[in-house]
Amino acid sequence: MARISRALLSVSDKAGLLDFARGLATRGVELLSTGGTAQALRAEGLAVRDVSEVTGFPEMMDGRVKTLHPKVHGGLLALRDDPAHVAAMAAHGIAPIDLLVVNLYPFEATVAKGADYDTCIENIDIGGPAMIRAAAKNHAHVAVVTDVEDYAAVLAEMDANGGGTGLAFRRTLAQRAYARTAAYDAAVSTWMAGAVGDPAPRRRAFAGTLAQTLRYGENPHQRAAFYVDGSNRPGVATARQWQGKELSYNNINDTDAAFELVAELDPAEGPACAIIKHANPCGVARGASLLDAYRAAYDCDRTSAFGGIVALNRRLDAATAEEICQIFTEVVIAPEADEGAKAVFAAKKNLRLLTTGALPDPKAPGLAFRQVAGGFLVQDRDNGFVTPADLEVVTRRAPTEAELADLLFAWKVAKHVKSNAIVYVKGGATVGVGAGQMSRVDSTRIAARKSADMAEALGLGEPTVRGSVVASDAFFPFPDGLLTAAEAGATAVIQPGGSMRDAEVIAAADAAGLAMIFTGQRHFRH
Repeated sequence: MARISRALLSVSDKAGLLDFARGLATRGVELLSTGGTAQALRAEGLAVRDVSEVTGFPEMMDGRVKTLHPKVHGGLLALRDDPAHVAAMAAHGIAPIDLLVVNLYPFEATVAKGADYDTCIENIDIGGPAMIRAAAKNHAHVAVVTDVEDYAAVLAEMDANGGGTGLAFRRTLAQRAYARTAAYDAAVSTWMAGAVGDPAPRRRAFAGTLAQTLRYGENPHQRAAFYVDGSNRPGVATARQWQGKELSYNNINDTDAAFELVAELDPAEGPACAIIKHANPCGVARGASLLDAYRAAYDCDRTSAFGGIVALNRRLDAATAEEICQIFTEVVIAPEADEGAKAVFAAKKNLRLLTTGALPDPKAPGLAFRQVAGGFLVQDRDNGFVTPADLEVVTRRAPTEAELADLLFAWKVAKHVKSNAIVYVKGGATVGVGAGQMSRVDSTRIAARKSADMAEALGLGEPTVRGSVVASDAFFPFPDGLLTAAEAGATAVIQPGGSMRDAEVIAAADAAGLAMIFTGQRHFRH
């Protein structure tokens, strides 16, 4: 046990501070503090000793120098069971500090607000991390608190141990402290890499804050947890869950895929719905209403939609909620949901309803990373997009106005389909999706076959792919994939171009009477 007799409190986030400090004082703990923290405590009638009184130096240089002193760091770092350390403390008038309570200057929040360079620099904490690391290193004798969430636990630990803390408890606090300073340094270094224009800094660090411990990962034998990165990008990480059981690892992954896809479909251009299964879309559509959009998306592949994730680009209404409830759905995510929709879902206790307040910006910059053996890959988020002005018509026939609208829609969807990706679209709705195949021809055939199967299930006279357009996430290396799409009934094609055999593919498209446009941009998604 290590008894807490003296505590140093210096915090930027003062949430919960007064109750915690009062709890320490009533347990006989002497309080040391700095600047605004000391003022806040005195205003509540608490007895506080200024650190400047302890060190014999005033706070100076606009507060940059206040705790960087041997009487502070000696009090944190001294080994209480080492006679030489104890003697040094006595010789130099250094009193022990048993508890350090520090949270850091709000650097991450300052960057998130878009502050200028100098303001961000001023919000890099120096004394705080130095003290935290010192106290954490000496956790054999000192308790260190960096999170407001730990205040109550410290008081409870003291009550259970006669005013002291156990070693296991201090070790846990120390780990959290080092994780906090590591995350802080990661935020600073990442911001500075951007500020100096370095896309590949020599060292790269990522950090997150635990949002949820998950029951398991992709499979029951894998442990897992969900962390948030503090970017506040609208999505599953920032969403409010209104009902339903806890999200699983796969739910979170698929819900993110669904919401990022539907965000590509501007709500100002009409309601839209995306249905996702295993991170791939099985139906995406626009409609005159959200209900129409959902029905059209569902009719692309009703079999795969069962147990899927539904993402919407507008406020969810009761009528659409009623329709969604006709089959088993894991998660529904939307910017908002009206009270009628919430009431409908209330009868489905296992269905999770999430609202985010906004859609993520598909054009916003950001980083994506993936682990590989011995390292990880880092790249820009795929925020690429094309406009009609970017397109090159390469065939004798240009697409009609209706075909062009569907081609652009198909292109947005293909960006979110695992490669090799083929997407057929007709009338603002997907009618066939081929994903994740080793051969582009196979993806083309699978998507067409799904269309034929769905047409038969709906009692239609011909496959829905007849009269559609088709998007390919990468170029057709040979004419065979394009001709397979034409045989299925596609009339127009959108693809990046850039193959050594583009001329052969264009000639095949002309011979088949297809309209084809090149985007000059690829959307691999592995």
